[in-house]
Order: sequence, then C-alpha cells, then structure tokens
Amino acid sequence: MAYKDLREFVKRLEKEGELRRIAAPVDPELEITEITDRVSKKVGPALLFENVKGSRAPVLINTYGSPRRMAMALGVEKIEDVTARVSDLLDFKSPQGLVEKIKLLPRLADLAHFFPKRVRDGLCKEVIVRKDFSVLEFPILKCWPQDAGRYITMALVFTRDPETEKRNVGMYRMQVFDGQTTAMHWQTHKHGAEHFRRYEKLHRRMPVSVVIGAEPAVPFSAVLPLPEGLDELMLAGFLGGESVELVPCETNDLEVPASAEIVLEGYVDPGERRREGPFGDHTGFYSLSDFYPVFHITCITHRKDPLYQSIIVGRPPQEDCHMGKAIERIFLPVIQKQLPEIVDMNMPFEGVFHNLMIVSIRKSYPAHARKVMNALWGMGQAMFSKCIIVVDADTRVHDFSEVAWKVLNHIDPERDIQFTLGPVDVLDHASRLPAFGSKIGIDATRKWKEEGFAREWPDEIAMSPEIKALVDQKWPGLKLD
Repeated sequence: MAYKDLREFVKRLEKEGELRRIAAPVDPELEITEITDRVSKKVGPALLFENVKGSRAPVLINTYGSPRRMAMALGVEKIEDVTARVSDLLDFKSPQGLVEKIKLLPRLADLAHFFPKRVRDGLCKEVIVRKDFSVLEFPILKCWPQDAGRYITMALVFTRDPETEKRNVGMYRMQVFDGQTTAMHWQTHKHGAEHFRRYEKLHRRMPVSVVIGAEPAVPFSAVLPLPEGLDELMLAGFLGGESVELVPCETNDLEVPASAEIVLEGYVDPGERRREGPFGDHTGFYSLSDFYPVFHITCITHRKDPLYQSIIVGRPPQEDCHMGKAIERIFLPVIQKQLPEIVDMNMPFEGVFHNLMIVSIRKSYPAHARKVMNALWGMGQAMFSKCIIVVDADTRVHDFSEVAWKVLNHIDPERDIQFTLGPVDVLDHASRLPAFGSKIGIDATRKWKEEGFAREWPDEIAMSPEIKALVDQKWPGLKLD
C-alpha cells in the first residue's frame, strides 16, 4: 500500500501494535537515546515521545526498527516481496516485433505512474517562517556523551547537479552549530559531496533543502546505494506504489515532498568549512572530528504540530540495521544481474554492513571466487567491503555456525587469502588513512585440481536417506523428545 505521508504510516503502526506513545517527560540530550537503545536492542516497537523537554514537537524514533516494520513501510508482508518486484523490473527485455511492443505498453504506462510530479502547494507549507527562526525549536537529539552537540540524524538532503540539473536525495547527519547553521556531513564518496565539488569548481553557492519526516519510501530510497543520476524519488514512487508529489521551495529553486513534516531551506557556500564531530556512529564507535561544509538556513516551513522523526545509531542492532538488511535483500537481484553466479549474500549486523560480506557462488572455473571478490570491490558501495568471504552454493550464508565451520575447514590461509588496497568507508577508524586502506578476500570454496590442489577433497558427513527415513518412523516410539 502507498502512504500519503508519515502520519498515515504512524497510524498504521499504532493500529498494528507496533508503536508506543510515551507521555512521561524526557530530555532530548542522551535520555531519549538510552531509552531507544534499550528498546532497539530487543527489536522493540517504534516510539513516539510526546513530552520532550524544550520543544512542543513529539519525537518519532525506531520507526523502521524491525523486519516487520520495514516491510510495512514498503507496503508488503515481507521484504522478499519487494525483491521479487525489483527482479521483475530488471527482467526488462527489448521487445522484438510489433506484438511484443504492444504487450509492453501497459507496463510502460504503469512505470510512468512512479515518476514524481510537481504540485502548487502542500501540507509542508502550513507554516512558513522566513525570519526570527531557530532550528533548535525542534527536539534535536544529543545522542551519546562524547557527541560534539545536537545532531539531526534523519535528514533527507536535496541537492541538484549544477551541470546536469539532476536531483539527488541523500541522508547525511547534520551537527547543529546554532539556530541558523549546521554542518553538512556528506562523505567524500556520496553524491551530495560530488555535487558540492562541482559547485566549488564553478565558485557558486549551492542551494540545499533538508526534509525531516516524509512518507516511508522516501527516506528508504535516500539511503539506497543508487547509481549517480538515478532519481531516488522515482524509486520511492516505485517502492511506495504512487508518485511522490513535490512542491517548490520558498527561498531556493529545489523541490521537496509536499507532505513533509519539516523543511529546512538554505545553501552551502564554496570554500567554507567548520569542524564537525565527534559523533557516536553506526560502527559502535565515535567517528572522529573533521572539517565539513556549513549549511545556512534561510527559511523553515513545516506542518502544523509537526512530527520530528529521528534515528539513533550505535552498536548494532539499531534501527539502521533493519534498513540495511532490507537494502541487502532488495539489491540482491541487482547484483545478480551483473554477477549471475552469486546465489546469496549476507552482510551481518556485526560487520556494520561495510566490514563483512559473505557471498555464495556457483563455482564454474578456477579462481572464480577471486573474480567475484574483485568484481564486488569495483561495484558501487560494495567497494567499501573490508572483508569478503566467498563460499560454495550449498553453504547457507545466513547461518553463522555453518559459515564458520565451512570457512575454517576449507581454507589454507596463505593460499586462500588475498589483500588489496582501495577506498574504504570514511567511518572506518582503523584504516591507515581516511577513506583509504586495505581489504581482505577469503576464498572458502572447494579447491580444484585446476587451481593447483592435487589432494582429494573429502565429502561432508551425512547419513543416508534410507536410515534417516527409518529413524523418523521409529522416533516417536523412542520417546526421546
């Protein structure tokens, strides 16, 4: 189902018993984080804090913090239903002949419904404040004790390429410096950062708008690792099943979702930097301080009685883990289109996604596992994978016990481990230099003679089917359960 706005999704969460309202007074500095962290570690409900110190706006948090809520956000029973839709979309072949072209027309018409559309006005403009405003009127959280200050953590940042005019929507944290300025933490590999570099080369001020609180498919699309130039809002329409309606901003030439809760309009000046951080990040460690661009707010628009949506990150599991797992499942068919030998993959919470990727393949030739490793390191945000483990197709990659058993039995460390240098995640505090370091690949597949393995490879221990069936028949009488 499509949600017209965030509030409609909140209503459904409450109806389904997936949301808890908290009327007790709470402090946005540290206290909300501690409560939310305890709930998220138990994969508990979404939380709506209705009485937040220093603000009239309630805080919505842990919104997508379970597999079920993540599926509900995308209007499906389970995430695999979205995976099937993506796979079907990718199975798009050029029509051969007039009959196939005619059959394709309804499908093309359906796709056209997913593109964003512009409207004149929207609920996000129920209140427009052009002067005497402060972003600190909203209940912005200080999450962890060593954080440099309060952070907007679920900011949907809208920018446009100055050369192609193509839009980008990313999710970047924003440290609040004062009521009118924040940091803009777009990491060097992100599309928002690339847009800023292009503006700097042109010596032009960069318009930026920030949305806080939107229909669920929009923030999810903002964190998807999409190729540059692919519109996140078109994908949000595809995932949500309905076009995202956009309204023009008041003080810049960008467009934002019409039903957004809060919109911060402004700009970033070329050459301006301020120290940002530290910040307690999704790795479970503090990311170190560094210099980042400064966002100047020129106007704030919002709905009457807006919801302030936030997220905390830290040692897994947290809300972002469930968003990341949904991305893994949805993007599996995308990766399989380029690497059809891949059977399945798992990026476990403990590896905070960019630290560990376990991949099973149908091995067809010598060094096939190494080909897959190198292909993944050259593919979008998979390039950040610090450790890639490749196993055979019959290994269940989501079963940690089985993976550890197979890997530790199958490898000769000197022969089967390879290292490479390349870009790493900016948040990797262990890399030798910021955003640059080494990666490890482990070939845990069965070794072939063509790979120089001259010994016999043993079979796994398994009981014969006949004996298993016989014992199944006798089992109730053995009274061992």
